[in-house]
Formats: sequence, C-alpha cells, structure tokens
Amino acid sequence: MTEFLLAAAPIATILFLMIKANWGAARAGAAAWFVTALIAVFYFGAPTQMLIIAQAKGVMLALYILYIVWAALILYFAADEAGAIKTIGRAIRSLTDDRPMQLLILGYVFATFLQGVAGFGVPIAVVAPLLLGMGFSPVLAVAAPMIGHSWSVLFGNMATSFEALIGVTGIPGADLTHDAAILLGLSGMLCGAAVLWLDGGFRTIRRRIIPLLLISGTMGITQYVMANYGVWTLGGLTAGIAGLAMSILVTRFWKPHPDDVAEQVEEDDQPMPLIEALTPYLVFIVLVGCATFIPAVETFLGSIRFTLDFPATSTSLGWQVDAESAKAIAIFGHPGALLLYTSAISFTFFKLRGHYADGIGKRIWQRTLKSGLPTSIGMVPVIGLAIIMDHAGMTYALAEGGAALFSGAFAIAYPIIAPVVGALGAFMTGSTNNSNVVFGMFQRHTAELAGISTSLVLGAQAAGASLGSMLAPSKILVGCSTVGLSGKEGPVLSVVLKTGVILTLLCGFIALGMLLISMNSIGA
Repeated sequence: MTEFLLAAAPIATILFLMIKANWGAARAGAAAWFVTALIAVFYFGAPTQMLIIAQAKGVMLALYILYIVWAALILYFAADEAGAIKTIGRAIRSLTDDRPMQLLILGYVFATFLQGVAGFGVPIAVVAPLLLGMGFSPVLAVAAPMIGHSWSVLFGNMATSFEALIGVTGIPGADLTHDAAILLGLSGMLCGAAVLWLDGGFRTIRRRIIPLLLISGTMGITQYVMANYGVWTLGGLTAGIAGLAMSILVTRFWKPHPDDVAEQVEEDDQPMPLIEALTPYLVFIVLVGCATFIPAVETFLGSIRFTLDFPATSTSLGWQVDAESAKAIAIFGHPGALLLYTSAISFTFFKLRGHYADGIGKRIWQRTLKSGLPTSIGMVPVIGLAIIMDHAGMTYALAEGGAALFSGAFAIAYPIIAPVVGALGAFMTGSTNNSNVVFGMFQRHTAELAGISTSLVLGAQAAGASLGSMLAPSKILVGCSTVGLSGKEGPVLSVVLKTGVILTLLCGFIALGMLLISMNSIGA
C-alpha cells in the first residue's frame, strides 16, 4: 500500500495544484517534478543517471509535440488575421443555428476526422480556436475537442497506437479488433453525449438524442467494419468522414429548440467566400494524404530524422529500462512540418487575395510567441515527470496496485479496472501509444492469470488508453495555448478529469457486461 500511495503522490500533487490551488501547468508541473524525483530516488531506487535519461527523453518528446503546437499556432493566427475563422464559424452557423449541434459537429465529429488524418494534438489545436471564434467559452472550446476526439485515437492516425499493442503483446490484430471496436464505438457515443453535456447538461442531450445516435452510430459502425475487415489503419479516418456526411444530412431536417438557437453575430459587409476560408484546412488534408498514402512522398519527407539513443538503465530494486531511441522527429515529414507548409501556402494565398494589411507577418509572430512560450515552458517538466515515473517503476506500481484489488474471487470483475489502467498510462505518458506499450503485456498476463478473455481485456486496455488521451496534460497545454488560457489550465483539467473518469469507468462496466454475456452464451 505504501508503494501505491507514494507512486500516486506526483499525480495527486499536480491535480491538487492545478485544480484546487489554481496554479498554471508550468508551476504545478515543476513542483510535481521535484516530488517525483525525490520519491523515485529515495523509495524506488532510481539512480541519478536514470533521472537524467528520463528527463532527456522528456525533452525529446516535448520537442516532438511543440513542433505541432508552434506550427498550429502560426496556421491559426494566419487564418484568423485573414478573417477565415469568422467565415468558418458563420458557415457552421448557417448549417444549423442550434448552438449545441454546432458544438457537437466541431468538437466531436470534426475533431474525430482530424484525429483520423493527423492526431498528435492536432484536433485540439485546430478545433479549440474555431469554437472560441464562434462564441464558446475558452474552457469549453478546449474541453469539447479534448473529449470529443479521444474515442478515435486508437484507430486514428493510421492506427499507430493499435499497431503498438499488436507488436508488444504478440497477438494478431484480427483477434483484438472485435472487442476493441465495440468498446470504442459505444465509448464514442458517450463522448458525443459528454460534449453536448458541456453546453447545457442532460437536457441538452435529451433534446438531441436522435441526432447524437445517428451521428455516433454511423461513426462507430464505420470504424467497427473497417477494423474487422482488416483495414484498421483507416478506421478513424473513415469514421470521421462518415460522421461529417451524416452531420450534414441530419442538419437538413433537424430543428433546434427555441432556447438553444445560437445568438446572431454581426456579419462583415464583405465576407470571405467559404472555399477561401477553408483553404488552409483543405491544403492540410491534401498534404497529410500525400505524406501518408504516397510511399515516395512519405519516404522523401521522412528521410531526415532527428533522434537520440539512450542506454539501458535500472533502479537499485531491479526495475529495468531497455536501451532505446527517442521518438524520431522527421524534420520535413513531421505533422508540425506539414502544418508549417500549410501555413506558408495559406499565408501566400491570403496575401495574394488581399486579406492582409501591412505588418501582418510581425503581428502573426507576436501572437504566436505570446501563446506558445508559456506552453513550451510548462510542457517540459510535465512530460519529464511522467517518464521518470515510468522508468522508476512508479507507473507500473500504480497499475499493479489497482489490479490487486481484483484478484482471487473478484477476478471476473477485472474488465472494470482494465480501461482504468490504460487511461492511467495515457495520462502519465501523454500517449495512447505509450500506454499500450507499457501495459500491453501486463494486461495480457493479468487476463491469463484471472482466466478471462485476453482479447477483451486488451480491448479494454486499448479503449481506456484511447479515452485517457483526453487527460494528457500535454494536450491540455496545446489547447489552452490556442485560446489564451496559457498558465490557466486548471479549469480545463478539472472538466476533462471528471468527464474522463466517468467515461473510463462506464467503459469498464461495458467490458464487464460483454464478458458476462460471452460467458452466458458459452454456458448455454
């Protein structure tokens, strides 16, 4: 119990400081980093070399993420200064004047689509400022895409997180897709409901239950079919496309409740044509498609990579960390690079179309610096403490302690805790992929010892890790930087933490229900 409580201390520290003390992520992360280092050294036996290696890996991962953050900020401010954000907001309002439906389409459906084409925080970086420009509060503008995109992380971005689970467990993907896709499909419906709940509670959900079921059902079924037909690399992308198509169809007949009609916004005398406003995002989608689906382009852009090799290390208690390379940054093929290309093309296009005044370059850069610097400073300690916890065995101790509660006679209830373990890994490492790597074999062994379905437990791990991505502090920092909340991330964390815990537990109970149904069918 002592080991479990000490391993949990860094998490408790950062949550308390950000939510209760209202500290920014930079201050809270730095304080929690020192707590982590002290516990890792004096209780878990981590040597100084391990701390240095872990923090160096943290810096590398921060660079990977910040490449996206800074590029996304440049793109957003370039589009905003041209008037494109206002035009897109106007287009969504013309699609439907139902305010919660606007939130659902952008914060849930469009975020899912972006996760399918890019991932790595791009959905939050792109959608949050769009929602802000439409009049939603900064906290809601960040929280909605954080929650809305999370269900699609596993099969989004070419299913890299799912491929990691296959690789680390040695179980064929075809054996895992059924349970994982069902859990994520149902969780996706809950994510959509949660996004609606942010803007009015259960009344808002009740009034839009039919559009929610149609849209979320379409996306969930599409992802299930793609995953189970062996095309899981396109599961998230096709689900997003199907969701956008269904959203357009639904808004053709959906009439909002009078209480939920969005306020009319004063329009410009000469609004920008919608196709011009969408140019940055259409260009980005084309570039991502070329970099992903054209092998020659992918090879060329990925030819120059920056990484560092780290030696093996271990604690005095015997916890081993193998030698490995840091996550490689493809200088010209990284998502951040694609965003920069998009920014350059968009800037040139808007300039030629006469949407910029003199001194626009300086103004875009000043706004980018103001938003990007606080985020960059706060991200390094937050990611560093997560990797120190992982390397010192603290994260594993947390998972093991939770799993111990469901041993013996309670083993059948383990599917409830399996997604919690996955979400914990995503929260601490900032990555669904890393959670699957760290806990994949742990979950497999636990399922085998408990005598329950391995595929179901691993599906629950994958679903929990996907949902847990909404809790990643690094993503919160990304979103807050785009809406002027840098240094004020606590309220956003409070919202997504409560929502994430509830959704993860519901996912666990769904997994338990699936296990009981399976056992009854076998018994019959």
